[in-house]
Amino acid sequence: MTSSTGRGLLHLAAAVDQPTVFDAGSYVELVRLAERGGLDFVTLGDTFARPGPDALAVLSRVAPATRRIGLVPTVTTTHTEPFHVQAAVATLDWVSRGRAGWHLDVSTTEGEARLFGRRHAAPAGTLWQEAGEVADVAARLWDSWEDDAEIRDVATGRFVDRDKLHHTDFEGTAFSVKGPSIVPRPPQGHPVRVVDATEGQARSTAARYADVALVRVGSPAQAAAVRTELRIAAKEFGRDPDTLRILASLVVDLGGGEHAAEPGWGSPLFERRRELGRRELGGGGGGPLGAAQGPRYRGGPVDLADLIAVWHQAGAVDGFHLTPVEPRRDLERLVNGTVALLQHRGLFRTFYPGSTLREHLGLARPANQYAVTGGTS
Repeated sequence: MTSSTGRGLLHLAAAVDQPTVFDAGSYVELVRLAERGGLDFVTLGDTFARPGPDALAVLSRVAPATRRIGLVPTVTTTHTEPFHVQAAVATLDWVSRGRAGWHLDVSTTEGEARLFGRRHAAPAGTLWQEAGEVADVAARLWDSWEDDAEIRDVATGRFVDRDKLHHTDFEGTAFSVKGPSIVPRPPQGHPVRVVDATEGQARSTAARYADVALVRVGSPAQAAAVRTELRIAAKEFGRDPDTLRILASLVVDLGGGEHAAEPGWGSPLFERRRELGRRELGGGGGGPLGAAQGPRYRGGPVDLADLIAVWHQAGAVDGFHLTPVEPRRDLERLVNGTVALLQHRGLFRTFYPGSTLREHLGLARPANQYAVTGGTS
């Protein structure tokens, strides 16, 4: 799908992280706000390195309180059982009626390894290879039930057609899984897989398995270079590069108003004033600057809309994943300011065209690999 500009449709997502908040109502409120803006999905981070609510459980609670927006928790593939992980993500897809995603992450520290006591910490490259295998076996397990495997025949007492259940018989470097899954095939076929592809070790996994790749970059030139690299790698893995969405990740601080934007790369006003040879940027026109969490934008909703439009229309990215510094304040300004302006300009949709996250992202529902190939049961 393409927009009137000839570029792919703009995709927008936001983080709703509140590490010290355990009240489900607070997350429901934030996700409903993001849904009101028509965002493709929200993410909720998680890690073994700090205390906090379980992201997947929180978004399972949010699911029945929302209708259209995608729900993407972080689920760590290190120290966890792949069979249980895929079943939990499939369950989220069922309870949300096809709106689930899964942000794959790895656990690299010895402190986190000691929480489980099964193994020592391993190099990031090894862990990302394992994460790719988890993504692979998850897809196989999701396909281990054909779509019409459930027959629910009361007369004969048969719940499932055993000929339409399939063993995966997967052997990885760190685990093996026989299958089939205990959860019927999810509504989306495969819930959407998201990978932060900023670091080199994760980039290969993203190119091979991700539906959405997040990249923390500070300029449209950097974003375009990473996008090209990921698309080339995806093609080398036998994928259609057009099935991979690449979103720039920015931390956003919208508390300063339109006249306090910090200068940075990628802002149209910054570039115009630089071309004029002005040393003073004056108010507005800020772009992302480097920070510990990644590129950080500080300014107003209008300038952020300009930045998003310029990067997207230049073909640097397919969209943006935005992490608010102050969740409630910044998400409200993002929805009511930035998103509303992009919608007014015809650059972002005003309603959800479908009901599943795959439909929001313009991604087809995958065919069942066992049904197509007649895999063994």
